[in-house]
Amino acid sequence: MVQITCDSTADLEHLFLQRNIRVLPLVVTLGNKSFLDGVDINPPEIFTYVKENKVLPKTAARSEEDFYEFFKAFTDNGDSIIHFNISATMSASHEMAKKASLRLKNVFVVDSANLSTGTGLLALYAADLRDQGKSDQEIYQSVLSRIPAVQASFVVDTMEYLHKGGRCSGVAKFAASVLRIKPMILVKNGSMVVGKKYMGAFDKVILKYVSDTLTSFDTPDYTRIFVTHTYADPQTVQAVKEEILRLAPFKEIIETKAGCTVTSHCGKSTLGILYINDGKK
Repeated sequence: MVQITCDSTADLEHLFLQRNIRVLPLVVTLGNKSFLDGVDINPPEIFTYVKENKVLPKTAARSEEDFYEFFKAFTDNGDSIIHFNISATMSASHEMAKKASLRLKNVFVVDSANLSTGTGLLALYAADLRDQGKSDQEIYQSVLSRIPAVQASFVVDTMEYLHKGGRCSGVAKFAASVLRIKPMILVKNGSMVVGKKYMGAFDKVILKYVSDTLTSFDTPDYTRIFVTHTYADPQTVQAVKEEILRLAPFKEIIETKAGCTVTSHCGKSTLGILYINDGKK
């Protein structure tokens, strides 16, 4: 059997179980206590911690040995593995997984060059191919060819977490709060870069972001699109779904909440739409 596996940053929530995608949680550290992402800590606890302590959690990859034991449980049964990691430029997760894979047979490790459900889109595509009876090599090569086409972006509601994490200056944070600037963050070549800067209330600018994104990345594979967020207002999320339906004929709109790793760096109410942009016009 071909097993599809991910680290926890793929943010697939219920789909991990529903699509039989196994997950290895990364580590989140609050002060001197460490937790497993999505197992014994969740994002609301991070919001509380940051509010009370004025510092961000720390996040970390699992060790080579952790990945080895994770993979070995499947390969001992004769299974092969297609494993997905958060971008290698954002975490050591890929490096550790790759080292572990070299100690085993039939373990194919994929650097998603992405994060959150940008990685999840590739994992679901791999699960689609597995369910069609494709071989491990066929799945691996097909996935690699689609990595550059993943459109992953999001809009940040507050600059607080980016500021605390050293990703924006105090002046930039102040200007953003005064001018109500909401930056769009794009994943490009495995790294996060700033895109458009929107101004105004989050529930208004997020709809402009949806329109701009679908216009700029205008050859979607309409199989599925993710609306992924860090506990954004439910009415805002619903408005985003309705705007997507109005603008593009996606067969499936999937809502997921980002896990602790992404939340630790972006803060509350961040929201993005993510899809694979290699369809035909």
